[in-house]
Amino acid sequence: MMILELSFGLLERLGLIVIFAFIMSKTMFFKKYVVSDSPSLAEKVLYGLFWGLLGILMTLLGTPVSGGVANSRTIPVLLSGIIGGPFVGVISGLIAGLHRMFFFQGGDLTAFSCGVSTVIAGVIGGYSKAKLDSKKSKYFYGFLLGIFVEVIQMALILILARPFEEAYALVEIIFLPMTFLNALGIGMFLLFIQQIYDENENASARMAHLSLQIANSTLQFLRKGLNEASAKAVAQIIYKLTDYDAVAITNNDQILSHIGVGEDHHIVGGHIWTEKTRKSIELGEIQFGQNRSEIGCSESHCKLSSVIVVPLKVNEKAIGTLKVYRIRENTVLKTDIELVKGLGALFSTQLELGLVEKQKSLRAKAELNALRAQIKPHFLFNALNAIMSLTRTDPDKARLLLQELSIVLRNGFKNNEPFVPLSEELRFIEAYLNIENARFPDKLKVEMYIEDGIDLLLPPLILQPLVENAVKHGIQKKQGVGTLKLNIHRVENDVQFSVIDDGVGMSSQNQDDHHKDVEKNKGIGLANVKERLMSIYNRELTIETSKDKGTAITFTIPGQARN
Repeated sequence: MMILELSFGLLERLGLIVIFAFIMSKTMFFKKYVVSDSPSLAEKVLYGLFWGLLGILMTLLGTPVSGGVANSRTIPVLLSGIIGGPFVGVISGLIAGLHRMFFFQGGDLTAFSCGVSTVIAGVIGGYSKAKLDSKKSKYFYGFLLGIFVEVIQMALILILARPFEEAYALVEIIFLPMTFLNALGIGMFLLFIQQIYDENENASARMAHLSLQIANSTLQFLRKGLNEASAKAVAQIIYKLTDYDAVAITNNDQILSHIGVGEDHHIVGGHIWTEKTRKSIELGEIQFGQNRSEIGCSESHCKLSSVIVVPLKVNEKAIGTLKVYRIRENTVLKTDIELVKGLGALFSTQLELGLVEKQKSLRAKAELNALRAQIKPHFLFNALNAIMSLTRTDPDKARLLLQELSIVLRNGFKNNEPFVPLSEELRFIEAYLNIENARFPDKLKVEMYIEDGIDLLLPPLILQPLVENAVKHGIQKKQGVGTLKLNIHRVENDVQFSVIDDGVGMSSQNQDDHHKDVEKNKGIGLANVKERLMSIYNRELTIETSKDKGTAITFTIPGQARN
């Protein structure tokens, strides 16, 4: 009968614990505590104190039994270690254990033994944390651990409590109800905690999906650099796809965009005034605040109460920040921090890639200018000498060559355009070849085959350097007449360009030297063509050559006109 009454009393307290566990598992405060990876020392002390006081409460609610107290003190103490680790477990165990040992009135027979077993329960729970964290069914292993700790407590009562006969009689009464029901309480509490872990995992998965959505939507903007336009577009996307009450982006000096609550005083173009933002820029580290005072906004009516600030970096140097706000205090969760941290790293990468692309574009323009300026003085002088020699013997031809020379010069000084019509590039090549023919009569024979209906845009100076390379390094060094063939025709959905000469060609060794020259940018024309084909179309330039037989250079580009 005594065991049955005792079981009902413990079961009643177990019901209270279950209700308490359910309510606790739904609070933001407790959720943050459970999923936190690295709580501060102050937080550990606070939680240790909390669980220890809960252990004292369980002792006070206990039922006196034959010189002892049947209670559920083991539950909060063991849980403190399982959830918080050894440090928290020891603190709670000492608080609840010392209270049972020295300050609780009644149950003198087991005061010392139960006090010692309470401290041991905190230690066991703390050092079991790592093991239980790796288990999927924490509640089941927590149930078994609860049984193990209660068995230890009963053993300590038998070993330390005197007289032994009374201790044994007490253990006979309390062993089964306390061992089973307390272990059941631990298991049920861990079941609610398992739900918190599951919710956190699901939230992490949602955040990962959300991060990909944001990444895909913002990619086109940040590649253009960090400015008011790109910042506004990115902030609007994040604000739309998340539940944050405000999203802001800054550079190192001013606010570039602020969407949501606080727009009335966090004004675009205004100076940065929040302490967390300045600190994030100075240290290059993520910052977060859980209340208005930590945010540091000087406006008394500002509703923003929680913030995460992550630096945006280029070459490891902060150039601005991404900030997300909520109007409720203490709402910065681990999942939020991971999301914003990941977005900051992603945006930093996009900004760096944008800078690389800009530098690459500037380099390409510089090399294109170098190609256009590659009309060397001796070419100009030789062309003018050829024209001068014809002014008396063949004025009409001299006049024609002046027109051709003007086309060559105009192409060299015109504005940079990303793409030009094929017809314009061919006219430039024709002018160049006409001048070369005038300089070396009966040396160069040109054959062109352009398939009908091909009308597309292509990068400027993508063909002329190949033609010049064939004339200068192939045909001019050959004894007798050389033939240059320029073929342009469709191959399925592509257009193929071939520049073929029957000049001197190259041996294997000369080919190796030629490729080294290209790699070292000594052959800027050919190297530039190769690089632009790869960057624009992801297409290779094919070179086939053999000594005394000539060279064939071929490439293809998509057949659709490029606008």
